[in-house]
Amino acid sequence: DKIDALVDRYARKLAENLNERNVIDARVPSILISGGGNFPVTKKHKQNAARDRNYGEYAEISKLLDKIRSVGMGGISADDDLAVEKLTKKLEGLESQQTTMKEVNAYFRKHKTLDGCPELTPEQAEKLKADMAQSWHLDKSKPYPAYLLSNNNANIRRVRQRIEELSSRSEFAGWTFPGGEAKINEAENRLQLIFEEKPDADQRQELKSNGFKWAPSQEAWQRQLNQNAIRAAARIDFLRPEDGTSPYQLQPFVKRENKEMSR
Repeated sequence: DKIDALVDRYARKLAENLNERNVIDARVPSILISGGGNFPVTKKHKQNAARDRNYGEYAEISKLLDKIRSVGMGGISADDDLAVEKLTKKLEGLESQQTTMKEVNAYFRKHKTLDGCPELTPEQAEKLKADMAQSWHLDKSKPYPAYLLSNNNANIRRVRQRIEELSSRSEFAGWTFPGGEAKINEAENRLQLIFEEKPDADQRQELKSNGFKWAPSQEAWQRQLNQNAIRAAARIDFLRPEDGTSPYQLQPFVKRENKEMSR
């Protein structure tokens, strides 16, 4: 799987980078130990250069985490009619993977071997054994390191949150404001702002700053329909209803949350 390959690559490169950093740090003793008169200045310059290079490599390795997180979201667009179904399927896969990793770790902790583990095929067991034998696999007490479970769990939370956001589309409510109307267009998956007159330059700039774009085909300022869109609209004073209520507080999902909190 793509995410397994990325995690494996990240773990290997991170371990190699940290091991190299330890080697670099040990090359030159502290001036407090060697004394100023015996301090190897030239070697220190080389150490600093090596350390800078090592930090640069670490920054590149860290970018792999963003790729791992993006795989967790699956690149599924909110405009996809099957988005919730696809995300639900992805969530089931991530949860199954989490359960498998936990059970494999528990089996190894109890039996000190992967042989006979019911969660693994013989081929999978051999691959895990080979991974555990590598220098980058620092924690030999468990086949799946803690960071793997932590990263996968973070992906599970993100996918769940996205499912909740997409499922709550029908719980958004439009409103009127002086000189216009905010409409919930579920067919287009957009929060649309329709003005009786063209907004002035300052208002247009504020709309743009909050993620709204002019759509000539819709004759509306709009952005993708989600909770962030409602929050963005609530930050704009001229979009408030005449009574001054925050548009965010008008939303059914907010009213439901407030009701649950008051119980």
